[in-house]
Amino acid sequence: MQCTCVRQTDLPNTSKLYSDLVYNFDRVKDLYPWPPNNLNAISAATKFDFPDERRAALVRALAPLNSGNPSLHEIARQGTAAIVTGQQVGLFSGPAYTVYKALTAIRLARDLTDSGTPAVPVFWLATEDHDFAEVNHTWVFGADYQPRRLSIAPEVENGHRPVGNLSIPEWPVDRLHEALKGLPFADDAIQIIRNAYQPGATMGTAFAQFLREIFEPYGLLIVDPMTQEFRDLAAPMLVEAVDRMPELIPALKERGRELVDRGYHAQVLVDDETSLVFLLENGKRISLRRSNGDYLGQTRRISASQLAADGARLSPNALLRPVVQDFMLPTAAYVGGAAELAYLTQSRVLYERLLGRQPVAFPRAGFTLVDERSHKKMGRYGLAPANLLVADRALTEYISNRLIPSALRKRLDDTGAAVSSALDGLSSDLHRFDITLAAALETSRRKIEYQIGKIARKTASQIMNKDQQAQRDALALHGLVFPEKHLQERLYSIVPFIAKFGPGLIPEIYDAIRIECPDHQFAVV
Repeated sequence: MQCTCVRQTDLPNTSKLYSDLVYNFDRVKDLYPWPPNNLNAISAATKFDFPDERRAALVRALAPLNSGNPSLHEIARQGTAAIVTGQQVGLFSGPAYTVYKALTAIRLARDLTDSGTPAVPVFWLATEDHDFAEVNHTWVFGADYQPRRLSIAPEVENGHRPVGNLSIPEWPVDRLHEALKGLPFADDAIQIIRNAYQPGATMGTAFAQFLREIFEPYGLLIVDPMTQEFRDLAAPMLVEAVDRMPELIPALKERGRELVDRGYHAQVLVDDETSLVFLLENGKRISLRRSNGDYLGQTRRISASQLAADGARLSPNALLRPVVQDFMLPTAAYVGGAAELAYLTQSRVLYERLLGRQPVAFPRAGFTLVDERSHKKMGRYGLAPANLLVADRALTEYISNRLIPSALRKRLDDTGAAVSSALDGLSSDLHRFDITLAAALETSRRKIEYQIGKIARKTASQIMNKDQQAQRDALALHGLVFPEKHLQERLYSIVPFIAKFGPGLIPEIYDAIRIECPDHQFAVV
């Protein structure tokens, strides 16, 4: 795998906060307790007390999903840290960056262990989330590299139930197989999916089995927070959060204002009615709003004391969740994407008040994967990685301009330069003669230069219309690298990449991860 670094700031929609975190840490060192991409910082972040009884309860909670995993024995040892990541339990693995997160955590845990600080990788399944529309579909591609959307049958609804517990009678595996047709390792990829996504399995169990299937050699521990063992383990922190909600909400509001004042953004809008917890009741995850010290559910009012009486039935919101997670786990670093690490700037006020420690916010590795043939096409048309991260029309225009014969391109450029020079001279003379005529010339000049540019664009377009191979190349490159105007890793599942490059892709990506580097990797496989 040959990788080229692409700075995060050269990618579309990179936030100012994320850019400062990875490239200008001094600007945000009051928002994050540790610098990213730094093994020494992570080693220092392991220096905290994690009670023996909590560690023993954690091992018991992990055991059912992680039987036979050697990391279970390692995390039972006093002093072993956790490198944690997680994701919603999306269809067929969700976006490819889910796998990149896990591989980053695995690599980080191994590098930390090799440096003398024992650590294991942990994956947190976001089974508590109840937004089924976010996880009921996935995107894949076939031999033509055009995006295809696959969805779970529309009759499956969650009705505000945690998505992890939803049983799916029939997964769209046959449609996946059809979509992958023409890719050399399609059968291998489908077999991995069939092993995990069996009829009647829940979203959570199928996703967990997929992780076990592809990460079996790496000792990745899996957490399902919806199991009773983890609910009981989380209860004390959730109860404390309810008890201290009157002080926590104002602190969060102040942090949100501070972020906005500094030109950043708050991931979660917090107001006086915000509750940091949901209620799990009758199989549903019920939203709550604070009102005069009580909590309003869908049909009733609940006092704070009633809510805190059974912490095992509470579920944290997006800001409290990482704190609850790191209460249960001896976390030294959390591996996440830009949005998740932005949440942590708000959650920090909760870490400070409820936990007294916060792990390193570690950026996940990011990849754009292309095959050798696509890379050769990029060379043919003079395309750098950044040239592909544009709308399909812009890419087509770029390629068509590259196809104009050099002599004709020179003639067009020379004509434009000559006209511009002549207009400069005329403008200078008119300014001395009559300023109103000079102003009129400026209006005409814009029209003249537009028409000359239009001739160049029409020339490029005409050449592109005659070159059907170039049209196909533009379509395929855009579909592979920037489908639906998204980074490849944010739209496509990892499954079509396994179907294209084979199961050996996973260790190749693992070997390409560079802990010290926050850049995105453009990789030729």
